[in-house]
Amino acid sequence: MWTYRGFVLGSVKREFQVRYLGSLLGAAWTFISPISLIFVYVVVFSQVMRARLPGVTDTLGYGVFLCAGVFTWGYFTEVLNRCLTIFLEQANMLKKSPFPRSSLPLIALLSSTVNFAIVACLFLLFLLLTSRFPGPALIAMLPLLLIQQAMAVGLGVLLGTLNVFFRDVGQLMGIVLQFWFWLTPIVYPPSILPEWIRSLIESWNPMAPLIAGYQQIVLTGRWPEPTDYVVPVIIASGSLILGYLAFRRLSGEMVDEL
Repeated sequence: MWTYRGFVLGSVKREFQVRYLGSLLGAAWTFISPISLIFVYVVVFSQVMRARLPGVTDTLGYGVFLCAGVFTWGYFTEVLNRCLTIFLEQANMLKKSPFPRSSLPLIALLSSTVNFAIVACLFLLFLLLTSRFPGPALIAMLPLLLIQQAMAVGLGVLLGTLNVFFRDVGQLMGIVLQFWFWLTPIVYPPSILPEWIRSLIESWNPMAPLIAGYQQIVLTGRWPEPTDYVVPVIIASGSLILGYLAFRRLSGEMVDEL
């Protein structure tokens, strides 16, 4: 990867430029889109629709809660979906150019991270301007993001490799992600769920404690409990191992299939 760092970084830069190629406002859309989302989530939901969180008196609390969950979930699904389709999208390059194929998931991860970093900075600026900045607890987001990235890349590479041979994988994953979104407390607090459903979600949904951790940090400024992330760490590690093994086993046959 280090030998091909110029290729990786150049690809990330090119993807960012191509995203807004031909538009009048160009890269300004990078800021306009997340600002509009923050406006909708915070102003419309919290002020117009009067949505409130149980036990939270802050009038903007639900909007902040929603942004913390939706933005991080969007980052997770973007990395996963990019890795899921990256080998199909770059089929011509894989067949014609000699380069390490494992660099493609890294390009997808870095490209998605650039987009998320812009959104996150704008959201944190909003928290700062509204006197809701979480303070030192913000540092706790970094390990949560690393766990999330590992899970997204691991699952993405595993499913992306299989998707080359069985195209139904990509179609099925779109449906799975829809159910996964609504089974993760992103737009609703877990406290409104029956105890048995909440227990199932917390035990079997690795994204639930991660999203809850982000929301807790931005809402209360409290550090999350490390013991809450044992299951996500195990699943993220297992995903990376399975993704690596599947890619290593099938990468030789991938070009012929493409």
